[in-house]
Amino acid sequence: MNFYSLPDFQNHEQVSFFYEKESGLKAIVAIHSTTLGPALGGLRMWPYATDEEALVDVLRLSQGMTYKAAAAGLKLGGGKAVIIADPKKDKSDYLFRAFGKAVHSLGGRYITAEDVGTDVHDMETIRMETPFVTGVDRDHGGSGNPAPFTAYGTFMGLKAGVERKLGVTTTKGLTVAIQGMGNVGWELAKLLIDEGARIVATDIDDGRLEQAKAELGVHSVVKPNEIYSVDCDVFAPCALGAVINDETVEILKAKVIAGSSNNQLKEHRHGEILDKLGILYVPDYVLNAGGLINVYTELGVYSRTRSLRFCKKIYHNCNKVFDISERDGIPSFLAADRMAQERVEHFGRMKAHFNVYDREAFDKRKDI
Repeated sequence: MNFYSLPDFQNHEQVSFFYEKESGLKAIVAIHSTTLGPALGGLRMWPYATDEEALVDVLRLSQGMTYKAAAAGLKLGGGKAVIIADPKKDKSDYLFRAFGKAVHSLGGRYITAEDVGTDVHDMETIRMETPFVTGVDRDHGGSGNPAPFTAYGTFMGLKAGVERKLGVTTTKGLTVAIQGMGNVGWELAKLLIDEGARIVATDIDDGRLEQAKAELGVHSVVKPNEIYSVDCDVFAPCALGAVINDETVEILKAKVIAGSSNNQLKEHRHGEILDKLGILYVPDYVLNAGGLINVYTELGVYSRTRSLRFCKKIYHNCNKVFDISERDGIPSFLAADRMAQERVEHFGRMKAHFNVYDREAFDKRKDI
């Protein structure tokens, strides 16, 4: 396979491959951009079928992190890492310490965090070899579980969407269909129910749904394939990606789509179809940035209050996207990309003009 021929490969500043025999480490770190600051992105551990599949995934995710950080107004670039292994049977302290050494060799250009297949304990092990890691336990000055922050940011973005589309400033009395009652979906449901929304939920785990009815007061539950056609005001995908596709887009009854899952549009054309149907899509990487914002605040002196204040700004970021969409006559998903690209390009021009960038001073700043 010719790695250099991949379209996404050309857009990256640096792609590093790491192998360590004793621990069995096989990892890829992709740094998409450091224009706005050091590249921060999670470490995904997954038993990819091929090396090519792992590379394609890390390149796509890395670019997405650049856009997510830029859209959130953070002083961060975009990066991502993958370890090619099975998290259920291949984890070891040796493996993560080897990965920590790999991260440290990049000199702070990439900062890692937890993602699919990794957790706080793994970050603690990586931290034994490098300071360039976030998402550590609260006992070590970290932020712990990011789910409440991702949910809060999603909630704020959802409220921006219903205000723009429905002309209401509260979700009270609205019906929200939540797909996936995992950590983020659960926290989002709590916030919505507290404000008076009516929740219809689905999950592949029937026990989780029964728990949601009993503990949260979820109004009703449906089978996974029925959630798309629920008569609702808002559809909130909080589980899988690519859920807006040829099979689902024509049966959606929601007026707004606003959820926490990544890459909800299977293809760009599905975002264009939503726009033509008059369904307002709140771009996923704009409103699900709460988790990134939370670990970002660890780079200074961590404060839960400050993190929540940053997450609240997602409401305003989403409104900026809607304004660009209306200004330029383009679908919201393209408007989000344009907003992120404009910020990266603007900051890049500033750096070129002043020809100064003290990375050490930047990384040590506390006023983030």
